Amino acid sequence: MNELIYRRDTCRLCGSRNLELVLKLKPSPIGDAYVPAEKLHIVQKSYPVDLFLCDECGHAQLIDVIDPKILYTDYIYLTSSSLGLVEHFKKYAEEALNEINPPKGALVVDIGSNDGSLLSFFKMKGMRVLGIDPARQIALDTIKIGIETLPEFFTLELAKKIKKERGSAMIVTANNVLSNVDDLNSLILAIRGLLDSRGVIICEVFYLADLIQNMVFDYIYHEHLDYHSVKPLNNFFKLNGLELINIKPIPTKCGSLRCTVQFANGPRMISESVKKQIAFEENFGLHSKKAFREFNDKITNAKNELVGFLRKIKSEGKTVVAYGASVTCTALINHFELDEFFDFLVDDNQQRQGLYSPGLHLPVLSPQAIYDKKVDCVVILAWRYAEPIINKNKKFLEIGGHFIVPLPKIRVI
Repeated sequence: MNELIYRRDTCRLCGSRNLELVLKLKPSPIGDAYVPAEKLHIVQKSYPVDLFLCDECGHAQLIDVIDPKILYTDYIYLTSSSLGLVEHFKKYAEEALNEINPPKGALVVDIGSNDGSLLSFFKMKGMRVLGIDPARQIALDTIKIGIETLPEFFTLELAKKIKKERGSAMIVTANNVLSNVDDLNSLILAIRGLLDSRGVIICEVFYLADLIQNMVFDYIYHEHLDYHSVKPLNNFFKLNGLELINIKPIPTKCGSLRCTVQFANGPRMISESVKKQIAFEENFGLHSKKAFREFNDKITNAKNELVGFLRKIKSEGKTVVAYGASVTCTALINHFELDEFFDFLVDDNQQRQGLYSPGLHLPVLSPQAIYDKKVDCVVILAWRYAEPIINKNKKFLEIGGHFIVPLPKIRVI
C-alpha cells in the first residue's frame, strides 16, 4: 500500500474473499489527469487495472483502489459535456416523479450531482433539491445557478445533518456513483439514514452485460471500481435491509440499468423486471469466467487489428491524430498502446484544450487543428459519439480526410 492506492481482499458487495482475476488491462495513469504545460515535468504514475470476479455472488470489480480525494476533489468532467445526457436527465426526472408521485416540496437529494443537470428538472417540478458532490469548483459553480450543492463526500454524519435540518428525502438519486465508491456498505447506510420510510433510491449503473456485448472495455478504469449486474446487486440490497423493486434498461453509457430500491417490505410491489433480468444473466453466463475469457480475446483481436492498420497507414507517410480527450480515451490509448501513432489529440471541450494527456503527455488541441495542420486520418477515440463528431466535421471528409472508428469493430470513413 502507498499514499494513493491500496488493494482490498474482499468483495465489495458480499464480503467474500473468493476473488479471481478475470481480465488484466495495462496499468494506467489516472485517466482524467490531463495536465497543463507547467506540470509536464511531474511523472504521473501508472496503477493496476485488473478486473476480479467474486466466486460467491458474481460481482465484477477492481480491487486496487486509488484515494478518492485524488480522483474527485479537482474533477473537471461535466454532465452537460456529454452529448444527450441532459435530455436523458430531463426524461429521467419526469419518469421518476410519475412513478413515485411524491408530494410537492418533497426533498430530492442527488449524490454525485455534478453540475446539477438532473436536480434542475426536479426543481422545475416543485421539488426541494440538494446536490452533494466533492468536486469543489463544480459544486460552487452549480450553487451560482441556483442548485444548492454541498461540496463534500456523502457520509452517515452528513446524512444525519441533512435530515435534521431539512427532513427525510423521498427520492435519493445516485447515478453512475455505485460504480465509483469503494465502501458501498457505508454509502448505503448513509442513504438509509436520510431516506423517508416511503421513499426510494434511484440509481443508474452501466451494465456489465452491455459492456461485454458492446465491447465497451474502455469503461474499465480506476474511477470505475464496480461493473454491476442485477443478481449481485439484488443480493447486496437484501443484505442491507433494502429491496430492488424495478429494473429499467437505458441506453446511456452504451447500455445501463436504472434501479429503483426501497426499504424491505416497503409500500411498492417488486416488478417482474427484476426476476427477468436475473434470468437473462444466468442464460448469458454473465457471472462465469468463460464470459471474461471470450471478452479478453475480443479486446486483444480489436487491438491487433487497429494497431496493424495504423502501422500500415503511418508507413505510407500519412499523418494521424485522435479525436477525444477524456478518461475513456486515456483507457483506450493506454491499453492499445496507441501513443506512437498520434501527433496530437483534439477535443471539443475547451477546458481540455491546451492540456496534455495523462502519462503520455500528448497535446490536446481544438478540432480546428485537423484542418490547419492538414491531417490525413483521425481516429475517433470517443467512438460512442462517432456519428455526431463526423456530422460536425463533414468538411474533413470533403477535403479527402478519413475518420477511423476503432470499436466495436474498426471502420474507415
